[in-house]
Amino acid sequence: MAERHPAVHLLVNNAGVPGRQGFLELEPERIEEVVRVNYLGSVWCTRAFLPLLEAGAPSRVVNVVSVAGTVAGGPSGPYTASKHAQIAFSRAVGAELEPRGVRVHTVNPGLTQTEGFPQEAFLRHPVWRHAVVGPEQVADAILDALERNRTEVFVPGYYRLVTALAGLAPATVTRLAARRRPGAPGASYTGRGG
Repeated sequence: MAERHPAVHLLVNNAGVPGRQGFLELEPERIEEVVRVNYLGSVWCTRAFLPLLEAGAPSRVVNVVSVAGTVAGGPSGPYTASKHAQIAFSRAVGAELEPRGVRVHTVNPGLTQTEGFPQEAFLRHPVWRHAVVGPEQVADAILDALERNRTEVFVPGYYRLVTALAGLAPATVTRLAARRRPGAPGASYTGRGG
């Protein structure tokens, strides 16, 4: 790679796979795959590109993570745990790379309708459908984070409030998130969620 591109100015880590079951239901191999792709994918890509990022300094790394990394809830524990780890990595490596001229940005989308992460159940729900965004909105948030030099952004922005509430009352927010999810026991909507 270095022969063709002696310097890299921007790396976007956006690989991710869903884990839509809990720790007790999901196969152990799938749990390991979720952690390997969602968390370690960012770690190994950043390390692999680091010499080129340093050669291109000032340069940027964008880690596309998830609101799920800041708020635990619902039956997607392995996915949430992998995203918690990815956010911790993003914040920690940002401090390490700043002196090297590499700035790290974290973008935390909420429910995003993509082929790999379909959100049909949420899109059919009368309340939750307003919380679903498209990949274009995430791309715009990445560009905005780069232009404004923002370290951590949420898509849409109001998810930052949910994250703040989760920090103050994590158990309560986790219970509410699990209950309000389409298809959850006690929810007014039935169907498989995103």
